[in-house]
Amino acid sequence: MKLAMVLVCAALAWGQQAEGPLVSTYVLGPGDQLIVRVLDMEEMSKDPFQIDMRGNINLPMTGRIYAKGMTVEQLEEAIAERLKAYIKQPDVSVMLQEMRSQPVSVLGSVRTPGVHQLQGEKNLLEVLSLAGGLQPDAGYSVRIAREKQWGKIPLPGAKLDDTGQYWIAEVGVKELMEARAPEKNIPIKPHDVVTAPKGQIVYVMGAVKKSGGFVLGEKERTTVLEALSMAEGFDNFAKRGGAKILRKTDKPEQRLEIALDLGKILDGKQKDVPMEQDDILFVPTSGVRKTLARAGEAAFGIGTGVAVYRR
Repeated sequence: MKLAMVLVCAALAWGQQAEGPLVSTYVLGPGDQLIVRVLDMEEMSKDPFQIDMRGNINLPMTGRIYAKGMTVEQLEEAIAERLKAYIKQPDVSVMLQEMRSQPVSVLGSVRTPGVHQLQGEKNLLEVLSLAGGLQPDAGYSVRIAREKQWGKIPLPGAKLDDTGQYWIAEVGVKELMEARAPEKNIPIKPHDVVTAPKGQIVYVMGAVKKSGGFVLGEKERTTVLEALSMAEGFDNFAKRGGAKILRKTDKPEQRLEIALDLGKILDGKQKDVPMEQDDILFVPTSGVRKTLARAGEAAFGIGTGVAVYRR
């Protein structure tokens, strides 16, 4: 929730800096549906009009007008100019009933993934906020895919995909949120695909103070002791010997068990052990304390859900 709120606030701040007061900047395109009203012309206001795939709108008396690329205000002026042949001072109003021409797909670990419509120019943070912000398990970079017709994505490392039809680029979320790279908060174009991949996560379970999943930073690796530190250390029931890492194998139903003696690692008698993505570090409870802990869980109905934390 905190991360989502930060993204929304950051997006609003960026928008205020870039655009100032809101104006009608939405650019019309194929598929948009419009309601057109002209004073004293009832035939113009019966049904909505749709911009066709060639970008034209066909209206009574005015005929075909090329509306693609216009704002609503510009289209009003174009319609009024055509109607001057019949009306001395035409009073024209155009309302956008349904936007269909500027979709952007926001996918992955966001709160409301799907297709969103751009209304005027939006930057990357604003588009992420349209999708409700990032989920707690989102990674530390965002990927953007853009149709070749819009030109190269203005980010370092941008390249064409294997088909040669799309530009692909990545940008770190942290540097955007901290305003360390304002030039990377790029404008998003219609039909862009913005993906927030799930981050690399390690899990710490059992007798620790803060069990759950921990999202690793961009290009970050971690070890058993570092993961234990993220979990805020042992709880009062921990047994330092008998810990283990549960690691994924080629068989989804099976995990490799790697035995650990956390006491010896902490004392420097054994080397710290690197962890891999989706590893589970399990810290057991000891003897009587384990029995008491289980009894407490039964008594108070502690749930088994796993929280995911970002650092």
